[in-house]
Amino acid sequence: MKDTLVNLDPRQTEALRAVIETGSFEQAAVRLHLTASAVSQRVRALESNLGNPLVVRSRPARATPVGQRLLQYLRRVMQLEADLASDLAVERYSPLLLTIALNADTLGTWFFPVLAQALLQEEVLIDLIVEDQDHTYSLLESGMAIGCIGSEEKPMKGCFADALGVMRYRLVASKSFCQRWFPQGMNRNDARRAPVVAYSHKDTLQASFLESHFGLLADAYPCHYVPGTEPHLAAIRHGLGYGMVPELLLDHADLIDLAPDYPCDVKLFWHSWKVQSPRMEALSKQIVDAARAVLGGGMHA
Repeated sequence: MKDTLVNLDPRQTEALRAVIETGSFEQAAVRLHLTASAVSQRVRALESNLGNPLVVRSRPARATPVGQRLLQYLRRVMQLEADLASDLAVERYSPLLLTIALNADTLGTWFFPVLAQALLQEEVLIDLIVEDQDHTYSLLESGMAIGCIGSEEKPMKGCFADALGVMRYRLVASKSFCQRWFPQGMNRNDARRAPVVAYSHKDTLQASFLESHFGLLADAYPCHYVPGTEPHLAAIRHGLGYGMVPELLLDHADLIDLAPDYPCDVKLFWHSWKVQSPRMEALSKQIVDAARAVLGGGMHA
């Protein structure tokens, strides 16, 4: 990439963002009310201007490493510009839009109860991307998010990573499920037949537990995939299978802990850029403080 970005054409950068966010030149064209050919020409002109390929022409389209760096830059500039516009707006309402990547259990447990007031106070609109905690970091890295909550401890260059604390999980099942599949308690032979409930194919909490404690690989037992914290918990409560559930959700759940001596602890971190707008800086602090109050954090990455 060239040393300066002062000559970036906003129409070209808008085309690039649309292609990566929608996953194709055709969908980007629909969003921008252009032809796919016009979108392609703008992206190619931007690539020529910067002297680097920015898009991998695959399905879905994705950013090259240089393209990711440019998207990071563009999102940060957009955030800073929006924050400045809001500060200069004396009589008109000008909220700040922030794209944050986070895991489903954070969203389904502590995020809104402890942060809703902060979001209102800072006049922030949020665009949340829900992803497994091991994969939210890649969305920050790709430029799709301006901040993320995940399990990655090491900060990206130019970013910080603040430890939020630990999300504790318990391996649980309904009483009827235990009576059917684990009448003698959980054991290796029965675990080979009993169905698991995972969030998605990226969710490795159950797989890691079964491999660690029983030597069972991921394809050695049946598995349901039910995304979303509430649907996942509902599937377990209704006896479809057993799985890892955040301890924060178990106060009133009539479920049996299959491994009370072996909780699963997942460390969570807040990642964002070191150079932030004033409102993003204030929100980052409130995210960290609120999370630590719930998750028992306090250590620094």
